[in-house]
Amino acid sequence: MKYIGAHVSASGGVENAVANALQIGANAFALFTKNQRQWLAKPLSESSIKRFKQALYQAKIDPKQVLPHDSYLINLGHPEEAGLAKSRAAFIDEMQRCEQLGLSLLNFHPGSHLRQISEQQCIARIAESINLAHRQVPNVVAVIENTAGQGSNIGYRFEHLAEIIALVEDKSRVGVCLDTCHTFSGGYDISSAAGCEQVFTEFGRVVGFDYLRGMHLNGSKTALGSRVDRHDCLREGTIGTAVFEHIMRHDEFNGIPLILETVKPEIWADEIAWLRSLAA
Repeated sequence: MKYIGAHVSASGGVENAVANALQIGANAFALFTKNQRQWLAKPLSESSIKRFKQALYQAKIDPKQVLPHDSYLINLGHPEEAGLAKSRAAFIDEMQRCEQLGLSLLNFHPGSHLRQISEQQCIARIAESINLAHRQVPNVVAVIENTAGQGSNIGYRFEHLAEIIALVEDKSRVGVCLDTCHTFSGGYDISSAAGCEQVFTEFGRVVGFDYLRGMHLNGSKTALGSRVDRHDCLREGTIGTAVFEHIMRHDEFNGIPLILETVKPEIWADEIAWLRSLAA
């Protein structure tokens, strides 16, 4: 079964994200559990946690189909010790929020070396950051999102994801979220049926579909291999629609949250309905 939604607003309280997901016909969704552009936030209140869980139950949305995203400020591969410590503390707080809400996944961008350390050193720091978080918070899976490779970001090659996973001690609690825009911008040509077969076969060989815990479905405003992260609507931009047809018609993508981060929230309901029509 395909679980499709979008990254919806949690303004006014995390519980409001559930209603926002239902309004667009979603049976999965993503959210921020705190302000994504601030380091610190007030703890989740007991009443908000309770209302969130009740809303999920009433909406018949499985908590496994909720894919929270951490703060954009966090850099788990930071080259400087102070920045690394601050990022690790913030990441642990994000994992604890997920645990409080009864959610088992936390999606995050792996990190950046800021051109001060090597890619391999950055990868080692990211993996150790995950290990430290695992020791602090039980149950929550750290879901590494592939990146477009903009700037000094790690994660634009499948090999980066595999190398991080190899260094994580508890492999049952690490996974991957593939973003279609990032994949294309990172140099993987998913603009045709044949390209999709080749790219996803490579992902299965290098990383493994057992680690795929979610996807972000986005078009791209930039060209193949641009290494620039600019999302577009599903049926606009440079990728085309073959990749979305592939995802909706192949079983490897069943049972995980498929999340829109496209640029026009006013057509999310239409985009979700269109994706479902592809599966039918």
